Amino acid sequence: MLEMRTRELETLRCSGATPAQLRRMVVGEAVAVALAGTILAIGPAMLGGRALLGVFQDSGQVAPTVDYSFGPFALQSGLGITLLAATGAAILAVRRATRGRRQRDRARTFFAYGALVAGVVSVAVTFAFSSTDAALMAAPAYGAILLSVGLALLAPRLLKGVLDRLQLPGASGWLAVRNLRERADRLAGILMSLILFTAVATATLYMQAVESDAVRASGLTKSVDAKNLETLNFTVVGIIVVFVCVMLVNSLYAATTYRAREFGGLRLAGATPGQVLRTVGTETAVLTVTGVRSGTVTALAGIVPFTMVRTDSVLPHHGLGIWLAVVAVASTVTLGTSVVTARRVLRTPAVEAVALAA
Repeated sequence: MLEMRTRELETLRCSGATPAQLRRMVVGEAVAVALAGTILAIGPAMLGGRALLGVFQDSGQVAPTVDYSFGPFALQSGLGITLLAATGAAILAVRRATRGRRQRDRARTFFAYGALVAGVVSVAVTFAFSSTDAALMAAPAYGAILLSVGLALLAPRLLKGVLDRLQLPGASGWLAVRNLRERADRLAGILMSLILFTAVATATLYMQAVESDAVRASGLTKSVDAKNLETLNFTVVGIIVVFVCVMLVNSLYAATTYRAREFGGLRLAGATPGQVLRTVGTETAVLTVTGVRSGTVTALAGIVPFTMVRTDSVLPHHGLGIWLAVVAVASTVTLGTSVVTARRVLRTPAVEAVALAA
């Protein structure tokens, strides 16, 4: 959303607004939204916490006599973390919008290559562990996450590199590639989310499956610590799935709705609603394929070393089922949101859409 407000911020600066005033404005908006979101999240948080406690009790990791409690400490910690994250993100976003493009690119490149180097080191450390070490999963998991963060920060370059080699047939394909080239920087956030979602979900689920199979093959019973780690892994993946899905839906909805004037202009130029929808679907498909491919590569960078150390094989013996499920979720969220939102925007008459957005 901030990318769409860059012109607004630049206009305010040209009108005499200082960076401090812009910062206070954006931070105030972020805090207000965070407060409203926190209040609305209290109910689902209570239900989710109770359900999570039930899972731990059913698996024998928590005694049945432990009662669920949602007190002031939980509310204060949740509110404090949310406000701190919202304020920090707003400050960084304003600084990014008001700084020069060259400075932003240099900082992004520095952190991207730093994350890639740290990820490679973390993955390599996996081979220093034995197959029975309790901390074996930590190194490849962190390595996959760091590698995915590095590629996510390089999302604009990845997308531009793909588009330079991509040629799609038909008018809708040509227009989709052209639109993606022009909007590569704005779409970087969506691509980042796809890379992180694919990498974290795929790596965690496959490594946990390999670990469970190794324990069963050894004839041992999972310890309480192992059960806790397994439950924690699935919980983290679930949180990531929900968070990334919400972020993708919001980003895609905002990005597609913002293009009302563009869609109206295309229709006035002779494009049919079906051609516009096909263009949007093609754009989203290219984004999805690029994000899933990059996320899969970083996930394999963690899965392969872990599997080699834990089982003496190169790849897990679980086929493509887990990966296909992850891809299905990513594709459904991205394609579904983009096409449904575009269809909704196209209900507005073309002349009216151009006049309203002008």
